[in-house]
Amino acid sequence: MTKVKNRWLIAASAVGMHISIGSVYAWSVYTKPLMAQFGWEQKEVSFAFGIAIFFLGISAAFLGHYIEKHGPRKSGLLAAIFFGLGIAGSGLAVMLGNLYLLYITYGVIGGIGLGIGYITPVPSLLKWFPDRRGLASGLAIMGFGFAALISAPLIRYLIDHIGIANTFFIMGAAYFTLIFASSRYLAPPPPGWSPKGYDASAVSNKKEVKTDLSYLTANEAIKTRRFWYMWLMFFINITGGIAIISVAAPMAQESVGLTAIAAASMVGVIGLFNGGGRIGWASFSDIIGRPNMFSVFFIIEMAAYFFLPSITNAFMFQVVVFLIMTCYGGGFATVPAFIGDMFGTKQLGAIQGYMLTAWAAAGIAGPQLLGLLKSEGSQGYTTPLHFFAGLFVVAFVLSLLIRFEIKRLRTQATVETEKELLAEEGH
Repeated sequence: MTKVKNRWLIAASAVGMHISIGSVYAWSVYTKPLMAQFGWEQKEVSFAFGIAIFFLGISAAFLGHYIEKHGPRKSGLLAAIFFGLGIAGSGLAVMLGNLYLLYITYGVIGGIGLGIGYITPVPSLLKWFPDRRGLASGLAIMGFGFAALISAPLIRYLIDHIGIANTFFIMGAAYFTLIFASSRYLAPPPPGWSPKGYDASAVSNKKEVKTDLSYLTANEAIKTRRFWYMWLMFFINITGGIAIISVAAPMAQESVGLTAIAAASMVGVIGLFNGGGRIGWASFSDIIGRPNMFSVFFIIEMAAYFFLPSITNAFMFQVVVFLIMTCYGGGFATVPAFIGDMFGTKQLGAIQGYMLTAWAAAGIAGPQLLGLLKSEGSQGYTTPLHFFAGLFVVAFVLSLLIRFEIKRLRTQATVETEKELLAEEGH
């Protein structure tokens, strides 16, 4: 008899993978050193980050079916190769002083590794936790949010002591090793497995009828209105958050006078709140429901983005940024469970891949919108941040519209069920 793996070690393996690829959130630590060494503009440097996120979403969308077919070990190896090579190749781009090569290595190659690595552990982990879907969503991608807490100070230290190029070489090798090692333990549970004390039939007969709105394939899901409501909500949440992440270090230095070291430390702490928001908010969504959770996110973010430009106190500035990051991270962790609620788990990995195209679009839109709207001087971030506050008003409206869609479909399902029961009684 084959020994059943420990689901908590499966979760630890997922975190290991995401701690590696989540280092992308520390990109802003590279921003000023690259600008100083080569004279590149901020928007040019930030564009490498945007390309990486774009290819994360595109590769996740195209390779979601591949990962479900071939399993997490093969896809984990691909993630290790692409991400490790992309980061190490960025060192070569820096040695040559070639911005376009940096776009190819960090943005394209590294971004493909990001996409593969991001969704590789999620389908398997959710199958190991049928009893706690929101918690599993948080665990699956918690490491991605926590990554900057570890990598940002380390990257800053290495840049100061061995230079930018050598930092990329060392980090690329480290990421390859950790992703590869973590992926070796990942696997879906054996057929028919369920956690101790979990009555699958009871959940099937009771909870899922109440919780899951439908059981659709990926291609069926993208033809529904609720998919596109979710897509737009996800897109807006990411656009605002990723704009902050892409310039977190320089914005803190310019807006409230943090030193380069203090700003790098802030980027690291952003990772703590990003990761904490993923596990905390996703677990809380099990209690209040996913639509309510997203409405809470958008209310908080409307206020935070509106007031952030007027804050001059360094401590309060960081508190508001950290609060934004909990909502940003929480959105990512809540989406897989939201997909399960809306479309079932038949092809959750593939549907998530399609949903991540919102991340691809936001990865380009967020930094570029901020760069275009930003003006010089002390009020340079006021216009873009107020613009994003307006976008969150739109997102909040969408979170209300999706409730009407859910109510309509549930009513329709109830009517159809009653008709079926009457038809059976008629026989």
